[in-house]
Amino acid sequence: MQVPEEQLKEMEARFEEVERRLADPDTAARPDDLKSLGKEHAELRSVVEAWRTYRRAQDDLAEARSLLHNSTGDERAYLQEEIAMQEATMDGLQGQLVDALTPKDPNDERDVIMEIRAGAGGDEAGLFAAELFRMYSRYAERRRWKIEELSSNESGIGGFKEITFAVKGKDAYSRLKFEAGTHRVQRVPSTESSGRIHTSTAGVVVLPEAEDVDVEIDPADLKIDVYRSSGPGGQSVNTTDSAVRIKHLPTGIEVACQDEKSQLQNKAKAMRILRARLLQVKQDEQMQARSEERRSQVRTADRSEKIRTYNFHDNRVTDHRIGRTVHRLGEVLEGDLDEFIDGLAAGQKPQPQ
Repeated sequence: MQVPEEQLKEMEARFEEVERRLADPDTAARPDDLKSLGKEHAELRSVVEAWRTYRRAQDDLAEARSLLHNSTGDERAYLQEEIAMQEATMDGLQGQLVDALTPKDPNDERDVIMEIRAGAGGDEAGLFAAELFRMYSRYAERRRWKIEELSSNESGIGGFKEITFAVKGKDAYSRLKFEAGTHRVQRVPSTESSGRIHTSTAGVVVLPEAEDVDVEIDPADLKIDVYRSSGPGGQSVNTTDSAVRIKHLPTGIEVACQDEKSQLQNKAKAMRILRARLLQVKQDEQMQARSEERRSQVRTADRSEKIRTYNFHDNRVTDHRIGRTVHRLGEVLEGDLDEFIDGLAAGQKPQPQ
C-alpha cells in the first residue's frame, strides 16, 4: 500500500496556512471566514497529525535499521523490537492515510430531509409508511440526532400517504443515504379475515439539506398559494389560510406544508424542502453519476424495485442489495439498522433492483 506523500505534503502546507490565518486578528473580524477556516482546520488536523506520526515512525525505523548492523546482545534485541514496533505503527497509519484521502461524498456531513410515501397496497401501505417513520425516529434517538417533522398527509387510519421530515446530527446523510429506495412489507393486515399475507410498499427519498448559500432562488421564480389546512377525509382543521403551496416555475417542483398554524412557519418549512430538492437537481446536473443515483432512489415504489423486505410471518428482514438477512424484525423496526447500513457503507453501494 503506497502512501501518497506529495498529496499529504500539500495538505500539511495547507493546514499550516489555515493555522496562520486563524491566528490572524483580521480573520476574527470576518465571522464567515472564521467559520469556514475552522471547519477546514478540523477536517485537515487528523490527517496531518497521522502523516506527521507516520514520518516520525519512518525516521525512527530508518535509524534503528542503520544501528542494527553494528549492534550485539541486548542492544540488538532492543533495536529489533523497535523495528517491529515502528513497522506496525507505519502499517496501521498507511491504511488510515489512504482512507482519509479517498474521495468522499461531499454531502456526507450535511443534515438530511427524508420523504416517505405510501406505495402499492392501499391503507396497508400507509400504515407501513408510518412504521418506517417510527423506525427512523428510533434510529435517530439511538444516534442522538434530532427529528423535525416538516409536512405530512395522513391516511386517516393511523398511517401516512406521505410524510417529510428533517434529521439533524453528525453523519446523518452519510448513514441515511443508504435508506433511499423502495421498502416492501409482507404480512397479514389487521383487516384481513382470511389470514392471507399481503405485500405493500413505501418509497423513501433521502436528500441532503441545502444551506442558503447552496441554492439561489429568485422570488420571481416562485408561485406561492395559501389555503386552509385540511385533515383526513378533507375536513378543514383551521379557520385561516395558513397552509402554503410553493411551486418553483423553472423546474416545476412543488412543495406544500400545512402542519403549522402559522402561514410563516409553513412557508419556512416549504422553502427548506424546496431548497433540498433544488440542491439535488443542481448536483444531478453537475454529475451524471449523481443523476443516475437520484433516479434510482424511488421512481414508482413498485414491488419489483425493492431494496429491503420486512416479512412479519418469518420475523425476517432482508436487504437485497447486500444479500443480508436477519431474523429480528422487531429490533429493526425499533431502529436497529446499523448492521445493514454498515454493510452498505463498507463499499457495497445501493443499486437499482
